[in-house]
Amino acid sequence: MILRPLLMLLLYLVVIPGGRSNATAADQPEIRLGMSTVLSGPAAELGLEMQRGVLAALEQINRTGGFQGRQLRLITYDDGYEPARTAPNMHRLLEEDHVLAVIGNVGTPTAIASLPQIRAQQTLFFAPFSGAGGLRRIPPERYVINVRASYAEEITLMVDALVEGGGLRPEEIAFFTQRDGYGDAGYVGGFAALKRHGLQNETQVLHVRYRRNTLAVENALADLLLADPPPRALIMVGAYAPCAKFIRLARQSGFDALLLNVSFVGSSALVRELGSAGEGVVITQVVPHPLESQLPLVRDYRAALKVHDQQPPSFVSLEGYFALRTLLAGLEKAPEPLNRETLIDGLEHLGRFDLGLGTALQLTSEDHQASHHVWPTWVKNGRVVSASWAEIVRGLSQRSVP
Repeated sequence: MILRPLLMLLLYLVVIPGGRSNATAADQPEIRLGMSTVLSGPAAELGLEMQRGVLAALEQINRTGGFQGRQLRLITYDDGYEPARTAPNMHRLLEEDHVLAVIGNVGTPTAIASLPQIRAQQTLFFAPFSGAGGLRRIPPERYVINVRASYAEEITLMVDALVEGGGLRPEEIAFFTQRDGYGDAGYVGGFAALKRHGLQNETQVLHVRYRRNTLAVENALADLLLADPPPRALIMVGAYAPCAKFIRLARQSGFDALLLNVSFVGSSALVRELGSAGEGVVITQVVPHPLESQLPLVRDYRAALKVHDQQPPSFVSLEGYFALRTLLAGLEKAPEPLNRETLIDGLEHLGRFDLGLGTALQLTSEDHQASHHVWPTWVKNGRVVSASWAEIVRGLSQRSVP
């Protein structure tokens, strides 16, 4: 007696338009992409810039008719760079908004919090703004595809330059990191690089940390200043606001070691926060210089940005633009019908491809990271400019530390 009404109700929910929607990403008249990112708090500029770059590319595509006549749309929710806020956002994107893929989420801890739902819903997690090794499994995880170089690759280049070019001993290099998965990923990559240069154990390396989404860097700085002997180079794995505060306080205290940051720090925001204290600070980048470069992709990016909002170019928004352009290349390779699985197939069938970035790109079923290139830059006269490692390590022997 009860079974027939229940069956009718289920049929209503599935079939009748007014019932519960069972629409999928492939059923939408538009191509919906999702992003859970940091739009508020001390790391907000990273999320805003990543979103800005993705939107600039998306609008550029839509102005020429979209993809096969379908407009692209980005749906973004703020997670404040807190993993606890990421899970509800991902639920909305995957199960309510029915996005085709998630793109450009900012941060390692929030990325890790996204993965259970990504796996359960079998949806592409594409080009996260993170270089963490946990997103780069071997063999690769089907639903995670990266665009940028890893933190390990960035920090390995730093360590190699400091030891081989600058003549530093591994134990003369210290770390300042965020106390979470992001900071840990950077430190693990750095420690592995130091071991390859003869470091025996962790006790030989000074490692100071601060808590995510705070500016509480004073204890870390105190530990650094009390070190005997003091380090001659400090690799920093943090966000722009706490890193800027740490650098200002360190300089005021007479600490004159070479300071090196990974790309996640956000160069534009860091330089603005630092002012004159930023002179000589090194930042590795995973895209070319957004103002200096004349590479085809970078020229396209600047043109798209002028139409989008006429705000200054940045490394982070260029990475967002690069991510969307790579996704478009995968869309063009995807077999019909377009859905969450065939999009991944399309990206894996790109093989070696060229977007005009000046470096070889590759995506296959065995390789889920498009680029492995790192560009060194440093701060000169209040601006981030391109540099060579030889320039950066020159004069290390003349630096003084307290």
